Amino acid sequence: MSELAPLVTDLALILIVAGVVTIVFKKLKQPLVLGYIVAGFLVSPHMPLTMSVTDSEDIEIWANIGVMFTLFSLGLDFSFKKILKMGAAPFIATITIVFCMMTTGVMVGHLFGWTKMNCIFLGGMLAMSSTTIIYKAFDDLGLRQQNFSGLVMGVLILEDILAIILMVMLAAISGGGAGGEDMLLSVLKLAFFLVLWFVVGIYVIPLFLRSTRKLTNAETLLIVSLGLCCLMAVISTKTGFSSAFGAFVMGSILAETIEAEKIIKVVEPVKNLFGAIFFVSVGMLVDPNVIVEYAVPIIVLVATILLGQALFGTMGFLFSGQSLKSAMRCGFSMAQIGEFSFIIATLGCDLKVIENFLYPVVVAVSVITTFLTPYMMRAAVPCHDFLEKRLPRSWVKWLNHLAMSQNTTKVEDRKWRSLLLQLAGYTIVYSILSAATIAVLFTFLLPFLKMLMPPVWANILCGLITIGSISPFLRAIMVKKNHSEEFKALWTENRLNRLPLIFTIIVRVAIALAFVFFVCNKVTDFSNAILICLGMVFVVIMVMSRWIKHRSITLERTFVQNLRSRDIMAQVSGKRKPLFEGRLLDRDIHIADFEVPVGSQWSGKTLKQLALGKKYGVHVSSILRAGRRLNIPDGDSVIFPTDKLQVIGSDEQLATFGKALEQELFAEDYDLEKREMKLKRMVISGASRFLGKTLEQSRIRQDYNCMVVGLEEGKENLSTVHAAYKFEKGDIIWVVVGEEEDLERLVAL
Repeated sequence: MSELAPLVTDLALILIVAGVVTIVFKKLKQPLVLGYIVAGFLVSPHMPLTMSVTDSEDIEIWANIGVMFTLFSLGLDFSFKKILKMGAAPFIATITIVFCMMTTGVMVGHLFGWTKMNCIFLGGMLAMSSTTIIYKAFDDLGLRQQNFSGLVMGVLILEDILAIILMVMLAAISGGGAGGEDMLLSVLKLAFFLVLWFVVGIYVIPLFLRSTRKLTNAETLLIVSLGLCCLMAVISTKTGFSSAFGAFVMGSILAETIEAEKIIKVVEPVKNLFGAIFFVSVGMLVDPNVIVEYAVPIIVLVATILLGQALFGTMGFLFSGQSLKSAMRCGFSMAQIGEFSFIIATLGCDLKVIENFLYPVVVAVSVITTFLTPYMMRAAVPCHDFLEKRLPRSWVKWLNHLAMSQNTTKVEDRKWRSLLLQLAGYTIVYSILSAATIAVLFTFLLPFLKMLMPPVWANILCGLITIGSISPFLRAIMVKKNHSEEFKALWTENRLNRLPLIFTIIVRVAIALAFVFFVCNKVTDFSNAILICLGMVFVVIMVMSRWIKHRSITLERTFVQNLRSRDIMAQVSGKRKPLFEGRLLDRDIHIADFEVPVGSQWSGKTLKQLALGKKYGVHVSSILRAGRRLNIPDGDSVIFPTDKLQVIGSDEQLATFGKALEQELFAEDYDLEKREMKLKRMVISGASRFLGKTLEQSRIRQDYNCMVVGLEEGKENLSTVHAAYKFEKGDIIWVVVGEEEDLERLVAL
């Protein structure tokens, strides 16, 4: 008999151990991700008391597939439409948190004397909070329907997107491409890949799926989806990016198709399988000796995440216009690291640019911060109360003044969306033009000048020409739309908007300053402090110079005319005006989504019977059922299992409503085996109580919960027993019964 391959043996060991451990963690109400990591530790060579995986290389291959399918599933949940609907607040909070946490991580790594690449990758790992863990914690603590949790989930989505981009940039840096030209090439490659994303997403893939829709079922849709995922992973690898990035791109393409929800359902089991293998492989890299050796860095990193996310997270949400209490609840909720930290660490290990100790250190930090996540969430409100009592009243009043303003209206949402789209468009276009100008002048002009004059003067002259050439672009980045109707309206209508608007200006000035700093750094040997001061001088000149202003406007008009784009023309001329929509009067009122559980006692009842408004003070605005939406349902609308309800109410009302929806369930039937349907043959004797009675008079169905299915008369088939048939002595009837007790009562007669 042939022996099993090591891969099958290892897979059996991994899945059995992972299954047992995750059941235990489910019982303890802990995230399953931690269970997988613990299972990986138990089957690793570092655990001598248990069986170990024999072929770690094959498991690593499976783990890479797990990363790919995990990001593919993430892409299926991603949508640019969803991102644009978030408004400005999540963007500002995300940029603030990621930048501050990355900087802090790099500084902490530098304090321990770690290498440059270790510090950079560490910064990326510490900046990414765990979507899975936070969502699970919100669910367990009953916070998922509260208003602040929606802000946190919006930031987490943006962090996941930034993590994908960060992986691409880290891969470029790790390959020795830290120079400006190589970084520019990586950015151009990324831009090309994203453009391909839109082209394929809009035309090719939906057209293919539409043409084959009648031929596909769940099985074929799964094969086609995973095939497209692997195809894009191969293309991404050939282009110079990671397979995980390609998988994410394909997931995003399929997310725009009609079949997206079906694909998510059929792919989920595959994602769960390979995702479990990936997290188990993470646990296999945990070395107790390394953890003991690096106990101090682990403790410091845990403190860095807890304090850093609490501080910078709160600061980021304050910048986005939230109240102090809401900002602290958001910031404290994000104090952990998870999936993407492991993926970034895996990338560093695969590229062999980080040392082996960093992976188990990060895993240990993730495990500790994950266990502390619920406690950090609970500590937010007491910390706010403590801080509110000790801060000067003027500070508290100023911080909470924004919260007392009315909520942003739908009109403001459209203004924000319009303004941010225009600012993003201008920044991207002019940044690309600036980068291209720098690349051309440094590639062709600088060598030519060095042939005509000494290198020092050639560098200075080339630097001045370069800054002069890109100054119209940089000026447009900094000042464009600062005096637009949208900007003025948002500034004057609501004080809640002022900090975000100022933040958009600061970000754009920083981008322009970075370009000037890059040019000056290339042509001079000045210190960073001098270069920053010099860059600020150039930035001020660009803003104040009328010639540069005139040149910028001329270039922009030519650019718009060449593109012949009506949308851009409308944006430049300010002809796009927002429409008016109503607003919710109470600032605490918002809309939340709930799904009716399968075993809900509410199923089959009308909204009038449930009286949700009287009981919980909420209003059901819409019912989503089987891909259809019922807006403003009346009292006669019936609730069915798996219906998605969109409910309006305050945080407290929605929390009470959600708790009742989850608890009012039919009790689970633990004696299901006794409900087995049985077919019983009965003979009507002279002493039977059914003798001489009709089937209707016997009440066999009503009194004994049984059903007469036929009369045996010696024929091949049973004869039908009608309601008026009278039972006679010797009749042989066949009865179906579903309860053991009913059968015993019936036979005893």
